[in-house]
Amino acid sequence: MQEDRRVVCALVVLFLFTAFCSAVTNWDLQQVGPDGFPVQGCYAYDYNSASIEGIILNKPEQMMDVNEEWQIYVQGNAGDHAGTAIYMRKNNFSLGQIYSEQQWADELYRIGHDPNGNYEFQPGDRVRVTGFIMFYRGKTNINEWHSIDPNNNFVIDLIDPVAGLPQPEPIILAMVKDANNFIFDYTRAVGCERYQGMLVRVNDINIISGNWQPDGHLVIGDSSGHIFDVNLGRGEGFSKYPMPTGPIDVIGIFDQEAPGEYPDFKTGYRLWVINYDGNGSVLADNCGLNGYFAGDINRDCIVNFADFAELASDWLKCSNPSFDDCTTP
Repeated sequence: MQEDRRVVCALVVLFLFTAFCSAVTNWDLQQVGPDGFPVQGCYAYDYNSASIEGIILNKPEQMMDVNEEWQIYVQGNAGDHAGTAIYMRKNNFSLGQIYSEQQWADELYRIGHDPNGNYEFQPGDRVRVTGFIMFYRGKTNINEWHSIDPNNNFVIDLIDPVAGLPQPEPIILAMVKDANNFIFDYTRAVGCERYQGMLVRVNDINIISGNWQPDGHLVIGDSSGHIFDVNLGRGEGFSKYPMPTGPIDVIGIFDQEAPGEYPDFKTGYRLWVINYDGNGSVLADNCGLNGYFAGDINRDCIVNFADFAELASDWLKCSNPSFDDCTTP
């Protein structure tokens, strides 16, 4: 099986050498050739290490069941026109390695907080991610090579808290679908690959079919007959609010997961909407797209007693060890 070959290949390379690509852009990391594969590496997959920078797009618990899996997307900024998925899972079946409950809880805390303090990462933070890279079903991720070895850990460092979510890039379905075929251009001048891992906005579409629920799936379409798949995340809005009707806009992360045992890596594109705020006109969670109030400590777009509780939990703590009249974290 191709999945097994990838695992064997990764292990061979792991024991033979570990190369470090240093800082690269998300755009460079997501480069593919005419067949949809990365342009270099073992079995045309690149198992080196890399360091990328960008803006966190989502809360992991709104994308996956964090009892089993964890994933965020980091989108480049300042002209870096792409994004990268950062992924790990508790049960690494292919290598027979499973985190214990305590190990997994420790890992979730480690990757959810800046290593230089107790700051908890949130969407809109600008970060640097350093770790091993692995190509999976059409896109290049940063992950642990599905190993619990601490030497395989990726590291997330805070650069700029509350830098702000990027404005979604406006597209129409005709830019990514030709009739009902995906538009694939490995140069990324046009087509699906151009928007890999990015926050995009599609205006004036209708929901054609699907199941409206957390972890659900929708099919959307425009007036010209183009259709596109939408993954729904685990946000509570999909159970709290009714599905919007009529022409709406959709804001989501442009993603790819080519299906099948032997995938065609020029297929499997989709939008990932992780939550819905019930606004009725835009299928999205608009929280953070317009920034946050200073008092919105937990960045849920409501200033309330939950924020006061966050403040109270750190009351009188300080980060200056020369102060004698307060406790240190």
